[in-house]
Amino acid sequence: MSNDANDNRSGDDFLKKSSLYREFQAEREEILKHKWLESEKAGRDIGFDRALTDWMVKHKSNWRKARSLTTVRSEA
Repeated sequence: MSNDANDNRSGDDFLKKSSLYREFQAEREEILKHKWLESEKAGRDIGFDRALTDWMVKHKSNWRKARSLTTVRSEA
């Protein structure tokens, strides 16, 4: 395997282990859940952009607070 392939693989591993990437993934999952719920209510797919905006306005702040409390408790 070439050095470039090894570098890419180790970079991908580092990214997946980083807390920033894990937070991004967790937030994305919440947005996708919100998209599904709101699409069901609307009877049609509302689209990711609308779900993202709606989730950020209505839920992001409380979600982050809950995540930070969970993180603090698990570190104690």
